[in-house]
Amino acid sequence: MTIKQLEKITKKASDELLQAKDQRDLEKLRIKYLGRKSELTRILRSIKNLPQKKRPIMGAKANEIRKRIEDLYNDATEKMKISKALDKDEEIDVTIPVKAQAIGHIHPITQMLWRAEEIFQKMGFEIFEPFEIDDDYHNFESVNIPPGHPARDLWDTFWTEDGFIPITHTSSMQVRILKSRKPPIRAVVPGKVFRNERTDPRHEHTLSQIEGIYVDKGISLSDMIGTLKTFFDAFYGKDVQVKVVPDYFPFVEPGNGMNLSCVICDMKGCRVCKHTGWLEILGCGMIHPNVLREGGIDPDVYSGFAWGFGLDRLVMLKYGIEDIRHFRNGDLRFIRQF
Repeated sequence: MTIKQLEKITKKASDELLQAKDQRDLEKLRIKYLGRKSELTRILRSIKNLPQKKRPIMGAKANEIRKRIEDLYNDATEKMKISKALDKDEEIDVTIPVKAQAIGHIHPITQMLWRAEEIFQKMGFEIFEPFEIDDDYHNFESVNIPPGHPARDLWDTFWTEDGFIPITHTSSMQVRILKSRKPPIRAVVPGKVFRNERTDPRHEHTLSQIEGIYVDKGISLSDMIGTLKTFFDAFYGKDVQVKVVPDYFPFVEPGNGMNLSCVICDMKGCRVCKHTGWLEILGCGMIHPNVLREGGIDPDVYSGFAWGFGLDRLVMLKYGIEDIRHFRNGDLRFIRQF
């Protein structure tokens, strides 16, 4: 892919947006040029395969093209609204049969998942989807939790009759990714996870999680802190503070928890942060050497960090939602607010 080809994509998008007849045409073009399966998105995802010297140039140009197409789409949408408002002579044919109106709505978790993926992709991460039903090896053993390990008690696990697991965390993809890629590896795994636990306003048996890993030579905890802070600043649209504290997870060493400055009270103290100014937000740390070896990566040459957070909780904080069960109870009055 060359810069000239990227410019051709912009020219084609501009021409087609100008020819759009209605909002439906505009939406189809938005998906075609800006959607998750668009040619431009595929280019952004493939930049990691380019020679090291070309990546910054192509990455910057591809993001510039994406912004230009977004502006063209917004301009076309606004012009269409103005045109309809000015067209006072528009006739309405009352004899046309009424079409059933769609009652669907994009779920707030889905909206924020797309936003999170977009942020990580702009940072150079590749998106992977997990297997929602997986085996014991990938869910536990491959990430340093062998049979009989006491850490298995940290997860309340569902089991199928034939010994498979509705995944308890999207870390189940970690070794698969390590085996399928050569460093540098930047990967994000968003997906649903399942826990056999009692529900309450803060806990659910089904939730959305985003796991991430970064492996290369010379990677340190400072890289992890900077990466996650960059994400949270973009996700919440404000400058947030992060604090790393010791914690234990069998697949990282050292293990850490990351606290986020309360996005609700801006560290002044409120009920949500228990008047501490801080929120416990995720688990993270340097990938355990055993996990790197399991993925075919030499821990004496490479290092990396990993993290995992519940997207549901981030969305609750963003919108001040008090009960996590609202997300999956099917009440359209709640969903339509977003």
